[in-house]
Amino acid sequence: PPPERLTLLFSATLSWRVHELAYEHMNNPHIVVINPDKVTVDQVAQRLYHIESKDKLALLLGLLQQIKSPRVLVFVNTKRGAETVSITLNANGLAGKALSGDVPQKQRQALLGRFARGELSTLIATDVAARGLHIPEVSHVINFDLPQNAEDYVHRIGRTARGGASGDAISFACEEYVYSLPEIEAFIGHKIPVARVDAQILAPSMTKMPRSRRPRERRPPGVRRTAPANR
Repeated sequence: PPPERLTLLFSATLSWRVHELAYEHMNNPHIVVINPDKVTVDQVAQRLYHIESKDKLALLLGLLQQIKSPRVLVFVNTKRGAETVSITLNANGLAGKALSGDVPQKQRQALLGRFARGELSTLIATDVAARGLHIPEVSHVINFDLPQNAEDYVHRIGRTARGGASGDAISFACEEYVYSLPEIEAFIGHKIPVARVDAQILAPSMTKMPRSRRPRERRPPGVRRTAPANR
């Protein structure tokens, strides 16, 4: 860039990729990091469940049936996970919609409006889709998947307990994402209280998500399917 131009780059999180972009497109950039006195607010009551992946949906359903809140924000790590949770919740009588990067902007705004008005009780979101969300009166944030970045954990649970209100942050630590827990606890400066998974909080019966049919692969005329090589 021209040496006389002043360029400012702001980011909620400073990952290695953000640093790479800064040094690639800026002249000798200076990095200023502003950390709050406390990375998590006192009004957020945090708790953690150690649970197997196969039981996470039953635990989520059970908790949502107990919470009965007009606004619960559920975080997942993938777009496919958001769709899976959304379909399962609706199949079991709970209104939930997925908010991911694939959702068009107009539909995204409509979903956020319904959620803010309390017309949609549960919003299932990925980190990318939830950046910059400022929705009042979110009573609970549920980390269905533990985030792979400690700063994302703080960003997620910061969606509740806004404006001096209280809120709850519930996290599921399964075998796939539990490796993130030590980094998260080191970043926030304390252990997250562990809650016991009792049979009473698991949904007693659950309608499983119908298995979707995979679209058939379209091949050019004359091209035959070859058998996969043994691995």
